[in-house]
Amino acid sequence: MSTAPATAPAAVRPYESYVYAYPHKTAYRPLPDRPALRALWAGERKDALSLYLHIPFCEVRCGFCNLFTRIGAPGELTTRYLDALGRQATAVREALGDEGPVRFAAAAFGGGTPTFLTAGELDRLCDIAETGAGADLRAVPLSVETSPATATADRLAVLAGRGATRLSIGVQSFVEEEARAAVRPQRRADVEAALGRIRDAGVPVLNIDLIYGIDGQTAASWRHSLDAALAWRPEELYLYPLYVRPLTGLGRLGANGDAAWDDQRLRLYRQGRDHLLAQGYEQRSMRLFRRPDAPAAGADDYACQTDGMIGLGCGARSYTSTLHYSFDYAVDMREIRSIIDAYTTTEDFSRAEVGRRVDGEEARRRHLLQSLLQAPGMEVAGYRERFGRGPTEDFPAELARFAALGWLDAAAGPGLLRLSPEGLAHSDALGPALFSPAVRAAMAAYLPK
Repeated sequence: MSTAPATAPAAVRPYESYVYAYPHKTAYRPLPDRPALRALWAGERKDALSLYLHIPFCEVRCGFCNLFTRIGAPGELTTRYLDALGRQATAVREALGDEGPVRFAAAAFGGGTPTFLTAGELDRLCDIAETGAGADLRAVPLSVETSPATATADRLAVLAGRGATRLSIGVQSFVEEEARAAVRPQRRADVEAALGRIRDAGVPVLNIDLIYGIDGQTAASWRHSLDAALAWRPEELYLYPLYVRPLTGLGRLGANGDAAWDDQRLRLYRQGRDHLLAQGYEQRSMRLFRRPDAPAAGADDYACQTDGMIGLGCGARSYTSTLHYSFDYAVDMREIRSIIDAYTTTEDFSRAEVGRRVDGEEARRRHLLQSLLQAPGMEVAGYRERFGRGPTEDFPAELARFAALGWLDAAAGPGLLRLSPEGLAHSDALGPALFSPAVRAAMAAYLPK
C-alpha cells in the first residue's frame, strides 16, 4: 500500500458522516399503524439473528458523543430499566413465535456503557438475554463495550464467566491533555490499570478505540497513543476520526470542521493506518484493524446485509427485511431522560413504534453500502443472486463516480467490487453518497433534539 497522500477533488469532503447503519435513525419516523411484532417477524428467517442489548448510562458524557445515553442513574433507575428490558425481551421472544427455528448467532451489549451496571446487574442483564430473549451466550460471540472507569475486576469476572468473547474499551487518547480537549477527562494510569484488568479477565479479544483529529493532537502525540495501545497487543484497534455534532459537548463549545481539519484528519488516518499495517495488523475497514492471529470475533453464519437483528433497550434498533424500527431518538440530555423514563414505564412491547420501511431499492443500497465499506469488498455474484441484477446496473452513476475518484480497486477484477486504499480513506464520503434521495430528505427534515 502506498503511503503517498493522494488528494481527492476539492469538492469532496472526506468526513461527511460515519455510516454504521442504513437508513440512519434520523430518517425514522413514528409508525402510524404501530405494526405488531408477531406480524413483522412472521415471514422472516430467524435462524441466524443478531441480538443487541442497549444500556443508556455512562459515568460521564464525552464531548464528541451523540449516542443515546445519559449521565448517571439516580434512585432505582437501573433496576427499573432492567425490569423494562426483561418485559421487552419476553414480548419479543413471544413475537418471534415457534413456527420455525429461532436462533441467535451473535450478541452484543452496548450503550452508553454496559459496565456502568454493577456486577450483579450485569449478571441479570445476561439472564435477560438468555432466559428472556433465548440467546445462548456461551455458544455465540458476545461483544461488550466498557470504559476505563467501569472496567472493574468484579464486573469483568461476570462477563468472562457468562461467555464474553470480546471487550471493547474506549480509550480515545493516551495523552491526558488530548483527553481533556475531547471533554473526556481521564488519567493515563487509570487507563493502563483498566487494560491490565481486562487482560487478567482472559476474554479472547481486546479492542481499543482511539480517536484522531483532537484539538492540539500532532503526528508525534498520535504515534504516542498508537504505540501505547500496541503495547497491550490488542487483537483489534478501531481508529475513529473525531466528529463535532449538534447538541454534543464539543458542539456547544462552538467547535466545527473546515478544510484544514479535514486535511489533519486524513494525515493522521494515513499515519495510523500505515503504522498498524507495519506492525502486522490487517485492515478490515476504514476504522477496524485486526491482528491476523486473533480469534474470530464475529459469527460465521451471520451476515449484516441479509440477516435480522433484535435490539432490546430504548436506544436499540431492530431489523427485518422490510422494516427497521426502534424507539424515539435524541441527543439532548433532557430529551434522553424523558425517553428513558417513558421506556421504564412501558408495559406493552408487542408493537413497533418508530422506524422506516425498507423497500427493494433501499435493500439494494444497504447491501452495497454495508459490503463496499468492508475492506474485502463485495462479490458481484452474491449481489446478483439476491437481487437478480448486478450492482453496476442498479447504481451506474455512483459506481462510475467512485471509479473516477480512484476509490475502487481496479485490480479486483470484474467479479469483485472492492475499495482502493484511498476509497477506504474516504469511506465517510462514499457511504453517504449511496443514501437515497428519500432518506437524505428525511434526515434533512429531522429536527435535532
